[in-house]
Amino acid sequence: MWKTSKRSGGVCSTHSEEQAKALAQQQAKVSALESQVIALSEAISDTTGTEEFVGTSAAFRQVMHAVERVAPSDTTVLLCGETGTGKDVIARALHARSIRRERPLITVNCAALPAGLVESELFGHEKGAFTGAIQRRLGRFETADGGTLFLDEIGDLPLEMQAKLLRVLEHGTFERVGSARTITVDVRVLAATNQPLGQLVAEGKFRADLFYRVNVFPIHLPPLRERPEDIGLLAHFFAQKFRARLKKPIAAIDQRSLARLQRYPWPGNVRELEHIIERAVLLADGEVLAVDWPLGTGALVSAKGGEPTNPTPFTTFVEMERTYLAEVLRHTGGRIAGPGGAAETLDLPVSTLRHRLKKLGLK
Repeated sequence: MWKTSKRSGGVCSTHSEEQAKALAQQQAKVSALESQVIALSEAISDTTGTEEFVGTSAAFRQVMHAVERVAPSDTTVLLCGETGTGKDVIARALHARSIRRERPLITVNCAALPAGLVESELFGHEKGAFTGAIQRRLGRFETADGGTLFLDEIGDLPLEMQAKLLRVLEHGTFERVGSARTITVDVRVLAATNQPLGQLVAEGKFRADLFYRVNVFPIHLPPLRERPEDIGLLAHFFAQKFRARLKKPIAAIDQRSLARLQRYPWPGNVRELEHIIERAVLLADGEVLAVDWPLGTGALVSAKGGEPTNPTPFTTFVEMERTYLAEVLRHTGGRIAGPGGAAETLDLPVSTLRHRLKKLGLK
């Protein structure tokens, strides 16, 4: 009896060890799958939406020219501009036009990361590396391997993390938290900031060597107030976007509303314009969109100081599209196909553009 019991206990002990080993392997697989899910979900969200590139202003064309020049390379790009100018949209454009477009684009909002979790978020951690680390977790650099990592608001990174980031940018190596094993990755880094990094360097809040490393190819995104000729086009673009999403029968924006949009200084830039149009579409009852939000300019009144004036004749979407395409053709000297032609500028098939021009009566 004793020998049988002892043997049975040995079998139970071995069985428990096998269960523990199987559980550890399962947890590692779950961790890896979670990282893959993060990568895939972010890649899908960053590549399936319509690129919101709308504008004919010189400032806008300058940005798009810079994007086309640097996108195919692996050069680190620093996107500078006020909040709401579309730095995330340009980051997606750079990735979509790069040789890494089949791999994920992973976005990290540096300003939203708790100080104690920045290193783990970027580089991952091993099981037991700190309280709460119940399993191994891959960081964003590993998840983005072969693709692109977009570090939004890089100016908010803690100084101690800036040194580790510099090492990855220069050598492509790092260690997970709680591990001494060096990991090598192949990642293109895009960075963005709404802060003057040069001033932060002078104040000792940002490393000079990291600044020079990320500032290889800076692209400045102009505020909306510096590209007023694009406001009407953007307003119609967002109106079309939200009328489809909210199932509204909107066909045009009244001219009074367009005039108010043109006069507003847009401290929140394109993002603020998008939100205002979304609100207007949501509240709209008819086919003509009126933007009744104050916009910081007060109510519009007649020249005699009486009641608000009635809406003037409005511009339809078709008329706005005709104006937009005419401006593009003027910019390309009437050239439709070939390098520098309107089709290439708009990223449209030549046949599609010719069809739209014919329908709109443009030659």
